[in-house]
Amino acid sequence: QLQLVESGGGLVQAGGSLRLSCTASGRTWSSYAMAWFRQAPGKGREIVTTINWNDSVTYYTDSVKGRFTISRNSAKDTLYLQMNGLKPEDTAIYYCAARPLTSATRSDDYRNWGQGTQVTVSS
Repeated sequence: QLQLVESGGGLVQAGGSLRLSCTASGRTWSSYAMAWFRQAPGKGREIVTTINWNDSVTYYTDSVKGRFTISRNSAKDTLYLQMNGLKPEDTAIYYCAARPLTSATRSDDYRNWGQGTQVTVSS
């Protein structure tokens, strides 16, 4: 069973930056596509960005394009989300998720989830 643990959330002012990390353990994750989702208060879980198992394709939701970057360090079994130019509307709990091989944008397509990390952006 692949286990995921997020870290790096916190409180930041608008315009600031944060880097989220998601560390994988339990089994080899190199053949997994990874994703970041987020859920704001009173809203559903939405896709933020995805990366395929071989880093060949990435997806960003329109609202974060040019501000967020997904990457992974296979040697450290860690997925990252670099968030720059943060806005109050980015406030949410951020989750990392994994599925075999190819990425997807629906949360139902992912079986492996972390517990989430809170990101709060003040205006």
